Amino acid sequence: MPYLTSVGTYLPIWGTTRHRVAGDDEDAITMAVEAGRAALADGGSVESVILVTRDLPLSESSNAAVLLAGLELDPELEVAERLGGAPAALDALSSARPRTLVIGVDLEPAGAAAVLTGDKGMRVCTSARVSRSLPVRTRSAAGAVHDYGDARFLHDRGLVASLAASWVDKPTVVAGVGGKYLTDVAEVDAALPTLGASSGLFAVARMAEQGLTGRLVAVEQASLSGISVDDGHLAVHRREPAARPKSDEPITPGGELRISLASYERAFDAKVRWEAGRFADSAELDFPPRYHVDTDGSLRTDYELVPLPRAGVVYSEATVHVPVPGLPSPYSLVLVDLDDVGVRALVKVTGAHVGLVGVGDRGRLVLRRLAVRSGVPDYGYAFEPEGVAA
Repeated sequence: MPYLTSVGTYLPIWGTTRHRVAGDDEDAITMAVEAGRAALADGGSVESVILVTRDLPLSESSNAAVLLAGLELDPELEVAERLGGAPAALDALSSARPRTLVIGVDLEPAGAAAVLTGDKGMRVCTSARVSRSLPVRTRSAAGAVHDYGDARFLHDRGLVASLAASWVDKPTVVAGVGGKYLTDVAEVDAALPTLGASSGLFAVARMAEQGLTGRLVAVEQASLSGISVDDGHLAVHRREPAARPKSDEPITPGGELRISLASYERAFDAKVRWEAGRFADSAELDFPPRYHVDTDGSLRTDYELVPLPRAGVVYSEATVHVPVPGLPSPYSLVLVDLDDVGVRALVKVTGAHVGLVGVGDRGRLVLRRLAVRSGVPDYGYAFEPEGVAA
């Protein structure tokens, strides 16, 4: 019977109020990092992480290293990656140990939410669980999606039938289904921005803000999980900028850029953990970290990695029109003067239309997927203007 101490939510800036769209440089991991960092805004302790989504970037290997790096967590922490939707996320939440960060992410509509468990706060416990087979939406090995296309059938034989099978009275909030089907099955018509793994966690945030208690039920096709939500304080941190239309810069045709895994591995910690190098006998920071040549001509490699600030001011900017195969073009680059460390970083701009960020603009550095090389997501940091962050 875990307690929930804080919840963080994230919505991409692109799209409409009711339907957010992930940016060209966003995926399930970058959105998980945004929601997770919001949930950890008060500095809570984390001992394990559970990521629930149906949109894992890597299925042949782990996404844990990038996730932990973006969250600035110990790389030795346990990370469980679960393929699932709204019921799977609530199951993970209701069975989590204290100090577990549970993250749910969706790409269609796009959004992410994260909840940190602890020893006190809002108490939840499992109240229902039903597994029924009704595969109205399927995906083949080649990626082709088939949708049965009967919303009424899904409502009657999925949601309503599973609620009846679970012996649950009319729940307070239902997650995982569209708003037009909620009025006859839930006490509160809580329209949520997503329909998948993150929707139940968005519902937790909504219940905390409105002081709601009772049963929260999450549904995916005909599977259902429910938790009982009791009184208790739950800190809510939202990163949900006002929606704006997405401008689609053309993707330059041509073969994708190849990746050098040796270079990728060598630069991973400094690039994804946003760190500079510093030698013990110097106060100066090197970004990117690099070796030094000592006075006797020997190569010094014993620098330590130091976390860099994730906020700064634009020192200079440029819009690049030269196309790069596989990437949107044009795009904006900025040289950011990071706060209080004397380091400037050259990064792309995210969350703003091309050419609109200028010298003197403040913002934060956020983890983004900068490219996909040889099928491998290549992550790094981008500059998000302060107006977007707010």
